[in-house]
Formats: sequence, C-alpha cells, structure tokens
Amino acid sequence: MAETIPWRSYVALGDSLTEGLMDLDTAGCPVGWADRLAQHLADRAGEPVRYANLAIRGRLLRPILAEQVEPALALAPDLVSLWGGGNDMLRPDADPDAMAAAVEEAVVRFRAAGTDVLLGLGVDARDSPVIKLTRNRTAIYNIHIVGIARRHGAHVLDAWNMRSLRDWRMWHEDRLHLNALGHERTAQAALVGLGLAPDRPDWDDPLPPLPPMNRRERLDWNVVWAREHLSPWMMRRVRRTSSGAGRSAKQASYREVAPSAGA
Repeated sequence: MAETIPWRSYVALGDSLTEGLMDLDTAGCPVGWADRLAQHLADRAGEPVRYANLAIRGRLLRPILAEQVEPALALAPDLVSLWGGGNDMLRPDADPDAMAAAVEEAVVRFRAAGTDVLLGLGVDARDSPVIKLTRNRTAIYNIHIVGIARRHGAHVLDAWNMRSLRDWRMWHEDRLHLNALGHERTAQAALVGLGLAPDRPDWDDPLPPLPPMNRRERLDWNVVWAREHLSPWMMRRVRRTSSGAGRSAKQASYREVAPSAGA
C-alpha cells in the first residue's frame, strides 16, 4: 500500500559512502545506501521518484560543498542528503568546528530554497585499530550536525548510534567502505531519519556473534589488511593523490526510479 511521501525528487551529495563504493551491482557499478533510499521512497510512494547522485569518491568536505551544492540547487529537488567529512577526519588537521559551519551554510541555502535536508552523522569507529583515533573529532562534528538539524528543521541519519555497523561483516575488507549489507542497513537508518517506518523492526539488530578469533587469527587478519589496504591508502596520502581524481558525479542529472514490481 502506498504511503504519503512528500518527496518526488531526491539528490544525494557526498563522497564514496554516498557513491556506494564496494556495494556493486551485477555489472560492477556502485549501488549504495542513497540508491537504495531512492528505491525505497519510490516503493513507499507507489510512483516514480526522480533521483540524482552527485557524490564523488575521495572528496573532502569543502570540495563536496564547492562542487555539489550549486548543481543540486539547480535540480530543485524536494529532498537532498548531505553526508561527508569522513575523509577529512582521517587527516590530523581536521577542524570539526569549521567543517560544521560550512555544512550549516549549505543547509541554510537548501532550506531557503524549500528543500528538505537529510544530514549524515559520522560512524563510531571505536572498534577500528586505526580510525578510532578520529573518534573524538567525529563526535564533536556529530554534535554540531545535530544542532544544525535542530535549528533548520533538517533530518538526521544517525549512523553514529547504529549497533549493526559495529560488526565487520557490514564492511568491505578494506574496513573503510560499507558492503551491500551495511549499505542496506544504512538505507533503513535513512528512512528512520526521515520519519518513515523501517522495513522491519530489527533493522539495526546486531548479527549473531561469530566465534572469537584467537591471537594468531587476529594477527593474520590485521597483517593482511595492513598490507592490502592500509599501505596503499597511506601511499596515496604521501603522494597527495585521491581515489576520485579526474572523476565526475555518479549521476549528475535526474533518472527516474520506478516502484519495484509488487511494491
């Protein structure tokens, strides 16, 4: 049965998380939580939703805002999602206060244009042996984002408090990007953030626990990750190169997302 959904057009802004990197369809193209959210909205409404995704992998927050806000405003959407800052947090000079101030400027512009805004909170990286070093900065940034949402009537995708995302089975083996399961859980969090019911009440329940690794297994797991993922990432930082260099928006113009068969 169709629901009363106020949004018939949706534009997503962000980096690799919103692009959907590591959540691939059968053709090898990124899907991601934002694509899934667009499909959920069309299914709930029972009619097509126009959808664009301006996200580009590797982007810092300032470039996201500089490159994506104007094109998003030009599309005049009913709803935008703005989720970025994760790449900034990996740098020791990240300033969560300045980052939040820049986000607020964008939110003010979208709200003045009559567009609803969904803001994403950073994920709690307490269980990551490296990224947990960013936890305090991310928490400060998240507190700002919650305040911005309150002041301007925006919605919040609360990834920080998602219990399910603390399970590495929700993540790609690089431990930086969500896999398909993690993206679908995040799409459910987006529905909840928009004030809609999730598809199922246990959408954020943790998976059944796995047997704990012994000392040798954990060492091997971390060594493989460091060699195959951490080392290449650090080399890109040293060379000041980005995974998104030379890339353009995932979906710069609207495409129509039709309701799923049987929705």
